[in-house]
Amino acid sequence: MTSIPGTGRDRLPSLTGLRFWAALLVVLYHLSRQVGPVPWLSETVWYGRSGVTFFFVLSGVVLAWTYDGARVPTRVFLWRRFARIWPLLAVSVGASVAVWAVMDRPVSLKAVAATLLLVHAWFPKPVMFTGGNPAAWSLSDEAWFYLIFPALLALLAGRRARVWLWTAISVVCAALVLWPALSGLPPVTRGWALDYLPLTRSLQFVLGVVAGLALKRGWRPRLPLPVAIGLVIGWHLVLIPWSNAVPDALWYGPYSASQWLSAPVFAALICAATRADLDGSRTGLGGPWMIRLGHWSFAWYLSHEIVIRTAVFVWGKPAPGLATLAFWAGVLAVSLTVAALAYHCVEHPAERWLRRVGPSFHRPRQTDPRPVMGAR
Repeated sequence: MTSIPGTGRDRLPSLTGLRFWAALLVVLYHLSRQVGPVPWLSETVWYGRSGVTFFFVLSGVVLAWTYDGARVPTRVFLWRRFARIWPLLAVSVGASVAVWAVMDRPVSLKAVAATLLLVHAWFPKPVMFTGGNPAAWSLSDEAWFYLIFPALLALLAGRRARVWLWTAISVVCAALVLWPALSGLPPVTRGWALDYLPLTRSLQFVLGVVAGLALKRGWRPRLPLPVAIGLVIGWHLVLIPWSNAVPDALWYGPYSASQWLSAPVFAALICAATRADLDGSRTGLGGPWMIRLGHWSFAWYLSHEIVIRTAVFVWGKPAPGLATLAFWAGVLAVSLTVAALAYHCVEHPAERWLRRVGPSFHRPRQTDPRPVMGAR
């Protein structure tokens, strides 16, 4: 396998575009459950929280693609990730707490502190892992992924392709074993362990890391992108009859399955989109507007639920039918506008400033004894 030179911010533009669609899946999921369903559409996105699983796999792919062979010191890598996620996290938590206050809803200061420290998903109490901004729970998992990534890269980067293959098979099998193995826990604890706990969610991140390493070193999947997209859609359609047959409260219900079993399907989609970009194919995911929407997706993810909560508080839930559809459209337009402003006014400038004032990185010489990520 040969390394591929060049890893710009949008070196793989279709992955940036896919970020928007994954965020949209999560937004529509919350609209369906917190505002009211829209016929047909809500059935398809009723388990759209699986979009978070997509982001966990994508994180592994993008980090492996970006840092494999880059020999970036661990302290620089961690500072870059802090600069990437924490400023907007802090602003979104402040906005969320302000909305809770207007609604006269109590907020746990311990939960807010745990959220800002990015450790809230480690606690099994719902008030802790939802924190001031419920959507921010996934950043606690991401922070854990960032901490373990340098060790993962050092362990896996120098291995042969068959090691990556067996690692991928192992984490998928581990998910299939853990899912029923945790079924005996009390419902709240089981839900936390399956849906929030960083340790269990790490399986999805590791799958992304090995996929990213394989792609970076020259592996190309044979699965065409349209087929991969069809698999993702088909997976969510399968959940519709599943939900009619099995209640979500059961451990083998479609709610946990939608997040726990979707990682291989999303990995296939990401790999197929990567191959299409590297082959120079037009995917419809890498145009200027798709790139722009992909850049806004993180801010949209963190802010959309706050907009939904505010709108429902001010106007109440709409009547079924066209009123619900109009409500959805209004929330989508407002939340996406808020996300654009948050990206351009907070997220992007804060990240650039923090990177500028933080630890710098100069590529070390071969004789430099300092430990760097990817070093064997």
